[in-house]
Amino acid sequence: MAKKKTAARPAAETVIEPTPVDKLDFDRHNPRLWEMSPDELTTDEDMIRILWREMAVDELAMSIVAAGRFFSHEPLFAIDDGNGRYTVIEGNRRLAAVRLLLDDELRRAVGATSLPEISPDLRQRLQQLPVGITTRMDAWQYIGFKHVNGPRPWDSHSKAVYVARLHDEDRIPLEEIANQIGDRHSTVKRLYRGLKALEQAEEAGVFDLKDRWNKRFAFSHLYTGLEYPGFQKFLGLKEDDSYKKRPVPPARVKNLGEVCHWLFGSQAKNQKPLVQSQNPDLRQLEEALQKERGIDALRAGLPLEVAVDAAKGDETIFREALLQAKVHLSKAYGTCVTGDDGRSDTLELAEDVYRLAGRLVDSMEETRSPTPKHGRGTKRK
Repeated sequence: MAKKKTAARPAAETVIEPTPVDKLDFDRHNPRLWEMSPDELTTDEDMIRILWREMAVDELAMSIVAAGRFFSHEPLFAIDDGNGRYTVIEGNRRLAAVRLLLDDELRRAVGATSLPEISPDLRQRLQQLPVGITTRMDAWQYIGFKHVNGPRPWDSHSKAVYVARLHDEDRIPLEEIANQIGDRHSTVKRLYRGLKALEQAEEAGVFDLKDRWNKRFAFSHLYTGLEYPGFQKFLGLKEDDSYKKRPVPPARVKNLGEVCHWLFGSQAKNQKPLVQSQNPDLRQLEEALQKERGIDALRAGLPLEVAVDAAKGDETIFREALLQAKVHLSKAYGTCVTGDDGRSDTLELAEDVYRLAGRLVDSMEETRSPTPKHGRGTKRK
């Protein structure tokens, strides 16, 4: 088959060639496998089992079966290992899908028994796949755009792992990574800082990612929280000097461990995460971190809403309660004509509100004046 040039590929000179499937190896440095230890990925069967279990390989396999062919417009990209074999750096899920479709015994071994037997014609077609031979350095812009800031994003932690490898191992500046993949919102820098803070917490022994409460890792809580002033103050972060391997000052690393536990919880401590969703929990945690009273409440294990109230103080809570009462009373007044049918207990409720408001005003007047006054609340019974 003749070689053909491709457009919008990792490098202008990359050509796509039909390559035997049995010459293709999985990339054990795939950023999406960040939580797997090396001893869990020693064989191809290990790799395929993880990909099948975690990354919806079944959908790709069934689409290949339905089409009766591998989609040539979505080639794999691989690096030449120099021994007649190639490591796939883009397309590991697709390679896993093909390997499973071709191998009945492998399907049974990894539990992919839902996949059907394929026809002899499709089996023959899948013996070779379209592969572009490239290098990691030539391919990083393409992969970064596609999976970090493009149409097929990885989860946020996988993105951060990829960005960190480019910056720490390949010495590519964060600004260049952002420019090359079209990042206009400082996502690259924020991902990097979040990952480095997480690694710093683990290195210091103040947090263990494997001990988190939920299996799903909401990494975005951390890298987003580090943008907020409350988090930065608590952790001693300086915005212009925090995009580095150890962003948190040594004196605040213990605080970093506390933040990670409040964000992600701990199985060992039977501690559920305080942040269940970014809106509103993450902002509420930031509010609690603004004041020592809020921090003390968090450290005491009190609920997030209690910590927020502690940070606000009684004066703020009192004013907010009055404003809310005014809003609700205004709404009630606006609907009293149509909402009161004369038969319900609404008049009694209104009188209770009136008496309570009177006692509140009396208390405020007595607090502000040295001469006691007798007002609305004391006259109505």
